[in-house]
Amino acid sequence: MKEFIQTLKNIWSLKELREKILFTLGIILVYRFASYISLPAINLAEVGDLLEHYKNQGGNKQGAGLLGLLSSFTGGAFSHASVMALGIMPYISASIIVQLMGMAIPYLQKLQKDGESGRNTLNQITRWLTIGVCLVQAPSYLTSITQLFLPYAQFQSAYYVEPNSIMFWLPSIVILVAGSVFAMWLGEKITDKGIGNGISILIMVGILSRLPEAFVQEMAVQNGKGGMGSIMILIEVLFWMLVVLLAVILSVAVRKIPIQYVSRAQARGGVNRNLMQGARQWIPLKVNAAGVMPIIFAQALMFVPGLLTKFDESNTFLAGFKNVFSWQYNVLFALLIIIFSFFYTAITIPVNQMADDLKRNGGLVPKVRPGKETADYLDDILSKITLPGAIFLSIFAVLPAIVHGSFVQTDAFALFFGGTSLLIMVGVILDTVQQINTYLLNHHYDGLMQSKLSRTTGY
Repeated sequence: MKEFIQTLKNIWSLKELREKILFTLGIILVYRFASYISLPAINLAEVGDLLEHYKNQGGNKQGAGLLGLLSSFTGGAFSHASVMALGIMPYISASIIVQLMGMAIPYLQKLQKDGESGRNTLNQITRWLTIGVCLVQAPSYLTSITQLFLPYAQFQSAYYVEPNSIMFWLPSIVILVAGSVFAMWLGEKITDKGIGNGISILIMVGILSRLPEAFVQEMAVQNGKGGMGSIMILIEVLFWMLVVLLAVILSVAVRKIPIQYVSRAQARGGVNRNLMQGARQWIPLKVNAAGVMPIIFAQALMFVPGLLTKFDESNTFLAGFKNVFSWQYNVLFALLIIIFSFFYTAITIPVNQMADDLKRNGGLVPKVRPGKETADYLDDILSKITLPGAIFLSIFAVLPAIVHGSFVQTDAFALFFGGTSLLIMVGVILDTVQQINTYLLNHHYDGLMQSKLSRTTGY
């Protein structure tokens, strides 16, 4: 604890780092404030009653899939008809599209290899594509909130303007697009002038903003059961901390592939000799190289089984796919996660390029020939470590359904025991802490150099 307090003092004593953290907190405050501003045509007070009514009708189970994920990412703005309802998700979608298209379009592949100028062009393409995604998602979002609540005649006062009129649709679409672009701009400002990873930090803040409310609801339910409520809350918190620890292990677990570099050195007498460098280096292959993307892809596809219930509403087996806590939903969900883990790892980890780069720079894996054999070796290792990583990831994804009901009582708190939300929180926090530590080490190194210089020169 003493070392932790000293680290906080070191962070606060560095003016530049302190300003970056305060700037980041200021941007987060603006983002959270904007998430509570409702669309001009929506009565925010009535929307709360609408959502509560829909939840009591069972909509919390059916909407806890991708829609629940979107609401979590936006800190509740998605479910409260806010100007920031779309949040940063259109930018994430555009980034994924550009990344996937980069494997098929030569122009984008060239930009990826053009250094800083190529990255700037890709960023500009992503921004314009974000607006295009917003123009598709905004009407879909407006359709969902109008079709969802219009059947309830007692809630017609939630709209200041007729929801089927152009005066509702046109301004609302423009505002939703502007809100998403504003969120993208805030994220980029955190990346440029804050502590970095602005987009990820905004998503993490949106997720964390719902944790206190979920915990309070769980406490209320447990305390209502009698004297064992406090003990159960303590057990849940301890188990949640264990789950977080396992999520950290999954996020940082790597398989280190040793490599050695061959250098040409001019020996005495003018004879060139191959000398193996004594210091070894490593290629870290992550056990969960795909991150949370398999979960996001799988959740997007889980809408398809739910749609099948419209053809046979009496089928109880198909009806289970509409409930994210049912065994039907989670078995299929886990299988899709494992499949997408292999798929996304295969398209994002270029083992052939890694082998070519090693060969070009004089690097080699001991006992493995450079070139194709090295690529095959890396691909084999990656396949072996991806399987346990994918299984572990699928367990994390279905853990909320396992603990719900029998252990955790409320839906909202159960969703924090795994899945995308927990992995994103853990990953972003780890990355942010690593960046701050790197900044501290670099500053400390500069300070030592300056102190040595002052002792030797007298200045």
